[in-house]
Amino acid sequence: MPFLVILAGMAVVMTASWLTQRGIRNGGWVDVFWTFGTGAACVAAALWPEPAANATRQLLVAGLAAVWALRLGGYIALRVATSSEDTRYANLREEWGAKFQANMFWLVIVQAPATAILTLSVFVAGHGGGAELGLRDALGALVLVIAIAGEGLADEQMRAFKRQGHHGAVMDKGLWGWSRHPNYFFEWLGWLAYPVIAFDPAEPWSWATWIAPLVMFLLLRFGTGVPTLEKTMLKSRGDKFRDYQRRVSAFFPLPPKGKTT
Repeated sequence: MPFLVILAGMAVVMTASWLTQRGIRNGGWVDVFWTFGTGAACVAAALWPEPAANATRQLLVAGLAAVWALRLGGYIALRVATSSEDTRYANLREEWGAKFQANMFWLVIVQAPATAILTLSVFVAGHGGGAELGLRDALGALVLVIAIAGEGLADEQMRAFKRQGHHGAVMDKGLWGWSRHPNYFFEWLGWLAYPVIAFDPAEPWSWATWIAPLVMFLLLRFGTGVPTLEKTMLKSRGDKFRDYQRRVSAFFPLPPKGKTT
């Protein structure tokens, strides 16, 4: 039941996002709608009534989802409202031409079932775990705090780099010297909070807590995240970015292979 309700609700949210970006002519608003919509869906999944669930854990898991959505959604909304269209959407607008809006609708609407799938992990985390809150609940909350702090630091480092006017250069300082996409890495890390809280190999349903981390890793590392952005960066930075690719890990933070410049 929560899966179907969330699927229907997100279909409405993402249709609204498509209409909004069509009217404003800025595809970035799709990301804003998805983030806040997914946050609301995760909160609803965590709080879905279940007599046997620990109400305090439900509130904890719902709170983690809400904090994630408010931080990321607020950041994206500010960026979209104060800058030109994200290069990903600008490139698609150029590539698709007259078919942009039709193709965009399908690109947008498939994000509704994606959210519904993600909420399965949140639902199980909110309704599973031990009878009382314990160390694992605290560790799960800590994972999300670290993820939000790391993503925020990566975003701030990139903002500072852009403010300094490094046109045509590649950011390879700080977290960006260890991962080409530290913001994506920390975004993925936050979804590990749910298996930390409720995964138990002996409980078949608890394996569902791994769905969200797995789906987000595949999307960010091999789907609409890293490949799409790096295609744009190669087009605009050329050999500078190829050298960066050679030296720095694509996703997981690792020591660089060579000295950063």
